[in-house]
Amino acid sequence: FLFFLSRPVAAFQRASLPLWMIALIVFGVVAVLGVTIGLLVHFLAVENKTYYYQGNFKVKDIPYNSNYEKETSEETAALSKMIETRMIDAFQASSIHNHYINSQVIKLSPSSDGVTVDIWLMFKSPLGKKAIIRRKIGSILYHVLKNNTASLTSDPSSLKLTEVSKVHAENTVNKCCGRRAKMSSAYDRIKGGSAAQEGEWPWQASLKVKDRHYCGATLISNRWLVTAAHCFKEHKNISEWTVSFGTVVKPPYMKNRIKYFIVHENYNPRAHHDDIAVVLLAEPVPFTNNVHRVCLPEATQNFPPGSDVVVTGWGALSKDGEFPKLLQKAPVKIIDTEICNSKDSYFGLISDTMLCAGYIEGHIDACQGDSGGPLVHPNSRKIWFLVGIVSWGEDCGKKNKPGVYTRVTSYRSWIASKTGI
Repeated sequence: FLFFLSRPVAAFQRASLPLWMIALIVFGVVAVLGVTIGLLVHFLAVENKTYYYQGNFKVKDIPYNSNYEKETSEETAALSKMIETRMIDAFQASSIHNHYINSQVIKLSPSSDGVTVDIWLMFKSPLGKKAIIRRKIGSILYHVLKNNTASLTSDPSSLKLTEVSKVHAENTVNKCCGRRAKMSSAYDRIKGGSAAQEGEWPWQASLKVKDRHYCGATLISNRWLVTAAHCFKEHKNISEWTVSFGTVVKPPYMKNRIKYFIVHENYNPRAHHDDIAVVLLAEPVPFTNNVHRVCLPEATQNFPPGSDVVVTGWGALSKDGEFPKLLQKAPVKIIDTEICNSKDSYFGLISDTMLCAGYIEGHIDACQGDSGGPLVHPNSRKIWFLVGIVSWGEDCGKKNKPGVYTRVTSYRSWIASKTGI
């Protein structure tokens, strides 16, 4: 019996490890634990993650006005800008300003006693501080709504705020017109443009004939495009046409077929009058960060001479020059019609349904292959509106011969009558 008891002791003695090896194992275990704890602490307390929130509240004492339901109306723009400015100022002046990324008004819903405001927020914070940041966001918004002004009376008790997923947040923004996931301050050289980033101009489309780029177009809903009438002057067979989206024509980011197109009834190819058409896609376009619609302006909206606008397309880089592989963008300015109609320029050919954009000195301009594409303008909220459609011009970037565009505000009623938009 004693013999059997002693066997484990003897076995243990034979299997004993040197002291230095035991120390090494202990050190290794401690090191692994240290790294694990360090990573955990870093993730919880240091590593930032992006969080998205949606909410709503009530603005009181605003008389009922159905224009607040229109996302492109002047009333919507003015009230949304006022609210966004107050939110931005409050967050940037707060203790969580380093965590603030973005905030936007998504929608206004009028009622008999005011307007309900839907908002969208984006913040970054470590996981360990998420709850604290969330409480501070709610507190800051509450005080913004509590501090009423003569022009804005809010109800802080109506505030609701909910965390949402990244997918849900992006879908919410992508359903709105004229928003961009990708921002760029780099505007260089179409003739004199530069390559666009993916998602920078998500409404840009390529109209293709037999799978080759032929004209540009602009997405105005998940089924409709607007383009130039002259794009269909020679090719009228629907089966020859396809549409693609993304910055690259081949291979396209997204592809679709055309169900039918409608050319303006009074289009005059000789005088370039009424150079506008709408295109119905065979299938709805699923909106993503890289593909969604631009805003159509109200018929009364004004884009005065000198306004900054951007033209985009896959047209030639110069007259009879090479065509780019990537979508090009170029900053231009709206030019006064009187200047454009001078004898040195187009000598009276510019009607009130057209507008000129570019530079009288030339260099930067749309070119062959850009026809039908968008000329867009950002409002004070950085929401983009379709101002013009690339129509015609003499040469590309020639002095005194800027690009001529179909003025979209002149055809707002016509677009609505054909598309319901």
